[in-house]
Amino acid sequence: MLSIFKKKDLKDVKRTGLDSSVSSDELMNEKENSVDEEIHTELFVHPSWKLSNEDSYVLRFLNNELPPLKANQLSISGIELNLAEGGIEATAFVRNSLNKGIRFSDIGLILLDSKNEIIARHNFDLSSIGELPGKSSLPWKFLFPANSIKKSEFSKENWTLAFELKAKHALDLDPNWESALPQEEKDKLVKLVDSLQPPKDGEVNFMGLQARFNENGDLHVTILIRNGNEKNINLQQIPLKIEDATNELVAQGGFKLENFEVKANTTKPWTFVFPKELVQKDNPDFSNWRASIAQ
Repeated sequence: MLSIFKKKDLKDVKRTGLDSSVSSDELMNEKENSVDEEIHTELFVHPSWKLSNEDSYVLRFLNNELPPLKANQLSISGIELNLAEGGIEATAFVRNSLNKGIRFSDIGLILLDSKNEIIARHNFDLSSIGELPGKSSLPWKFLFPANSIKKSEFSKENWTLAFELKAKHALDLDPNWESALPQEEKDKLVKLVDSLQPPKDGEVNFMGLQARFNENGDLHVTILIRNGNEKNINLQQIPLKIEDATNELVAQGGFKLENFEVKANTTKPWTFVFPKELVQKDNPDFSNWRASIAQ
């Protein structure tokens, strides 16, 4: 039976990683009545791990040395960090201070060095863990693949493995909209953005908000531009097409934009005007319409 630790002499095993904690409410929308007490987590070994007596002893010893948690916390305590075939392997305790068990699914983790600089960032499917019991501490191995590594040289001491909390997808208003819109309309837009499923990571999509013709026959469409990236994006030109409820083309045209930025993880509304000559359908059915990039 192979040891889960890299050191040959288990007497030399010590934690080289630090601790990081987040609110269970922030990460998983799980919260219990707050109690001002220190919570010590008991070692829980996953049934799939077949440990030697030596490994079990070392894990119990390391777990007993962990600092207590507060109520409503999820924590990661680093044990070992090693180069592995295909990437970097971090061994750590995943800890739960809730009274009840929790189940992880797709979770973003970030690996930091002693200067809090990013070594690697990766999304892990942790459904295979199953349920992490209440007030427990689970040892687990996390392999950061080569394509997730941002820094090739780093110390194996005082590193941190942490849950990556993503900011809530929010409304991003252009300054002109900010000053022109009544507060009631702003509140409606905030409520709408909050009610929508955020775009997927790295995705940019468009959602039709309002379509109307003016007295000259020009088509005005207000669209939500939704940025699922972790970085701001700048759009210089958008080839846009509008289709109505019957999936028929209503209008198509290209729009040049100047200094048009959509901030990271935000939705920005904007109105595009199709001149009458670009409108290709009379009396479109706007009961259900969509905007998309023209190919």
